[in-house]
Amino acid sequence: MLNIKEIGLCGGVWLAGACVFSFVAKGAEWIVKEKDESLGRTRRKQLFRRAAVSGGGGVTALLCMEKKETLPASVTLFLFFAVLAGAALVDQDTLEIPDGFHGAIGLLGFVSIFTMPGVPVWERLAGSLCVSLPLFLLTAVIPGAFGGGDIKLTAACGFFLGWKSCAWGGIFAILFAGAWGAFLLASKRAGRKDHFAFGPFLAAGMAAAVFWGRRLWLIYWGFLTGR
Repeated sequence: MLNIKEIGLCGGVWLAGACVFSFVAKGAEWIVKEKDESLGRTRRKQLFRRAAVSGGGGVTALLCMEKKETLPASVTLFLFFAVLAGAALVDQDTLEIPDGFHGAIGLLGFVSIFTMPGVPVWERLAGSLCVSLPLFLLTAVIPGAFGGGDIKLTAACGFFLGWKSCAWGGIFAILFAGAWGAFLLASKRAGRKDHFAFGPFLAAGMAAAVFWGRRLWLIYWGFLTGR
């Protein structure tokens, strides 16, 4: 059982993560309004999304603390997901991911070389291509399949995480997006030619790969094989 000191530490970490993600949500709203005032949400929906994002930030901070053994590594990983969350929120509203998010994740990638040395540089370079290159080639064959922001975001994520986590993250993102697309079609909320933001699914996929990658894959494989 957790003692009082550990409960206090977890509570403090959760609160810090929630505050950072709340700031990220407000920043994303500001970016969206700067692009188009009409894209703003009602006050009620805005508060609900902020609360959901803040809660997710607290959970993310705890997961990062559990995942990494050193404080610099935990903080670097948390900041990565904070930036990724901001990109996902803006993409959800505008179907665009500003280059500043790619640059921020790329900068964190260089920082992580020192704070998270377990990922060799060659794996980071491979990671920057393992998902972004297939998406680029697919978009070249099928125009509009993915946006340029999505491709650049996967490249930045790959440099930060390395090819293994990025590849799994890309797979999970496509599975999540496919399930959502099937739901939209089945419920007739969208047609075959409609587009939806891929950024939120990239963020969810990368998080799933980092925190529960192997476990989720075993569950999915068992579902496919009936085991």
